[in-house]
Amino acid sequence: MKNHPEDLMVIGTVGRLCPNWVAKVIDPETGHSLPPLKQGELWIKGPTLMQGYVGDDEATSACIDSEGWYGTGDLVYFDNKGLLFFVERLKELIKYKGYQVAPADLEHVLQSHPDVVEAAVIPFPDVEAGQIPMAFVVRRRESTIDEAEIKDFVARQVAPYKKIRRLSFINSLQKIAAGKVLRKELIKLAQMNVSSKL
Repeated sequence: MKNHPEDLMVIGTVGRLCPNWVAKVIDPETGHSLPPLKQGELWIKGPTLMQGYVGDDEATSACIDSEGWYGTGDLVYFDNKGLLFFVERLKELIKYKGYQVAPADLEHVLQSHPDVVEAAVIPFPDVEAGQIPMAFVVRRRESTIDEAEIKDFVARQVAPYKKIRRLSFINSLQKIAAGKVLRKELIKLAQMNVSSKL
């Protein structure tokens, strides 16, 4: 991405496209191009894009179409000035009754609560809905906030399908050196807790 000095003042953007590169945002469900401010998968095309995976035509055709567009698997949107904003990895989206819920959106809401130090949201399997949003929350030391209060706090700020349906308090969130939460470990922890209650 190429950044201009004024772009650095815009919170949340990852910048602009490099020269000689083009991008489009595609609706993952329909495959149609989306206008600015609409979230979809980022597809890119440029002079230094790989031609494919050596000896693996199946993997190549899964991410590069016949016109040379590469599907990144990133959920993004462009603003009206051409700045790109990263939302989430598509594979990390929670599929709740046909709706797509970005964990990062819910984490942002959770972390705006004064008693929440950190939070992470994962998909939790559900027979009726497919998946439901489950939150792992690190409370501020000496806080007495409970599960119902946090769920209500989130529910007042999001669409009904985005509500937190399960919540677990945790002492800390496991992260890699770069600071990214290890969601796979949280998913394992959630599954272990359910198994231990059966």
